[in-house]
Amino acid sequence: MEITGKIIAILPAREGTSSRTGNSWKTQEYVIETHEQYPRKCVFNLFGADRIAQFNIQMGEELTVSFDIDAREWNGRWFNDIRAWNVQRVQPGAAEAAPAEAAASVADNAPFPPASEAPAEGSADDLPF
Repeated sequence: MEITGKIIAILPAREGTSSRTGNSWKTQEYVIETHEQYPRKCVFNLFGADRIAQFNIQMGEELTVSFDIDAREWNGRWFNDIRAWNVQRVQPGAAEAAPAEAAASVADNAPFPPASEAPAEGSADDLPF
């Protein structure tokens, strides 16, 4: 799955050592907000110090994030995990152009023709509506 938007929050990184394998781990969470009519926010995480450094996500960046959704159970409760596996930077101006193009295509496919000029006074078309 993918989501495109602006990074509005970067949460502190968490790290530790696995009790099962003894290997160290690191994860960081980010909040992205979409540019829809009703913007949505989504928290996603990157797992691994190498991926965190590779993608180097900064506050305010426009990104397209590819992610997988999984759920896990802990003490009888279920939790969603949204883990990013690829991050691409959006070209400047592309985020603003997409809504304008979408609005133009909606106008082209409108169910009613555009309003024409009002008829001249005294014409046969004297309907009040």
